[in-house]
Amino acid sequence: MNIEQLSLHANSVRENIIKMLYSAGSGHSAGPLGMADIFVALYFKLLKIDPSQPRWSERDRVILSNGHICPVWYATLAEKGYFDKKELLNLRKIGSFLQGHPKRNLTYGIENSSGPLGQGFSQAVGVALAGKIDKKDYYTYCLSSDGEHNEGQVWEAIMFSAKEKLSKLIVIIDRNYIQIDGFTENVMPMDEMLDKYQAFNWHVQEIDGHNFMEIIEAVENAKAVFDRPSCIIARTIPGKGVSFMENDFNWHGKPPNKEEEMKSLHDLRTLKGRIKSEHQ
Repeated sequence: MNIEQLSLHANSVRENIIKMLYSAGSGHSAGPLGMADIFVALYFKLLKIDPSQPRWSERDRVILSNGHICPVWYATLAEKGYFDKKELLNLRKIGSFLQGHPKRNLTYGIENSSGPLGQGFSQAVGVALAGKIDKKDYYTYCLSSDGEHNEGQVWEAIMFSAKEKLSKLIVIIDRNYIQIDGFTENVMPMDEMLDKYQAFNWHVQEIDGHNFMEIIEAVENAKAVFDRPSCIIARTIPGKGVSFMENDFNWHGKPPNKEEEMKSLHDLRTLKGRIKSEHQ
């Protein structure tokens, strides 16, 4: 799959995120939009998966630790064919399998339940350790946020992963510099994150989280490491693709109203046209 196709899938995912959040009337906008390129690169280029066999024992595992960005996971799973896109409009509805935080349901490709920040990271470590004990070839991908690193549990998991040399664990951090209370560097400074992970004996890379070539290359590099876990720090733009949401922490935890939905979709449809013209 080429860069144009990946870009168009990511744009479609972003459109569906906006529609889902408006339909739900609640949820998080900035983080899901910012992580669309990462999720599309994983599901359409990098993961060993089969949507027709969501419980396949040899599949790669995706664990979402910062569960509040789950609209991007759901939209990507639907884009990949795990379930019908019409289900996306049931986000956060009573009885829906698409809740405001993921609830594990392998039928639809949802690998883990999450809630309190930090716990998903430890879940991913457990999954990776189980794979190592069972001598399985699958990789475990943990999607985590920068703000989540305020949690002590995350650093315990980081230490344990290095001790156990979980080389098939790949953590991808959404380094978007925002959290619900404001900018991360004002709430709890965490610059030099690369140095911190290296000090804990991880293999670390830092990339542009919107550059598909960099995403793909970083994951392939991580797979070539056999003696330690890997971390990819992906610099992303919260609200990516929607002009009035980009880099505004106020959109961390709120959905668009009708007028904002229409403006968002206009921005994304304009972007879609630009993607097509750039690759002609």
